[in-house]
Amino acid sequence: MSAVALVPVALLGALVGLVVPRLARRFTAASARRLTAASTGRFTAASTRHRPRREARVVLSPLLAAGVFAGLAVAVGDDPALLVFLAVAAVGLVLARVDLVCLRLPDPLVLAAGVAGLGGLAGAALLSGTPGRLVGALAGAVVAGAAHVLLALLPGSRLGFGDVKLAAVLGLPLGWLGRDALLAGLILPHVLHGGLVLGLLVTRRVRRDTLLPLGPALLAGAWLGVLLA
Repeated sequence: MSAVALVPVALLGALVGLVVPRLARRFTAASARRLTAASTGRFTAASTRHRPRREARVVLSPLLAAGVFAGLAVAVGDDPALLVFLAVAAVGLVLARVDLVCLRLPDPLVLAAGVAGLGGLAGAALLSGTPGRLVGALAGAVVAGAAHVLLALLPGSRLGFGDVKLAAVLGLPLGWLGRDALLAGLILPHVLHGGLVLGLLVTRRVRRDTLLPLGPALLAGAWLGVLLA
């Protein structure tokens, strides 16, 4: 994709970045209301897992969103599924912000990303006459989802089923690009998350029992998988 063509994509990303904080606040506010109810005894101790955390010092700014969109445009190029990748990324930016704030990946957002991914890729496969790529996308979702189900079921695992559902959704665009992208998108999130956790433990910013969000790492790893593929 030419540099000139990248400009409108980056501008679109910047506009999305302006909207992300407002959308994210709607879901974090809903979480706060749940916690208020929990304080009255209507929720069990398990609900404390979703206690809102002080917002991380990561600003999902228009500049960052523009960079995410531009990177996808460079990597995907003239693929008819580019708009689908951008739509999933837009929802992913909101998911990342919500997860950073309150350790939640709301089902409506994950569902929106899944519908955009599946519906958009089906349309792209139909328009381009490449139904085999849709099969690859569906296989990617199954593989990514199954792998994370196994991880969630391991003894002592802190992987939530919101993470599992998000991983399956991200498997759609990764599977569309092929095996290498899918493999990178499965491995890189855990490398990123593990490195972050190790760094925070070494600097004593967190304890071993501190819950940290995995959603942003899943999204960042998938994005890097697309770029590397």
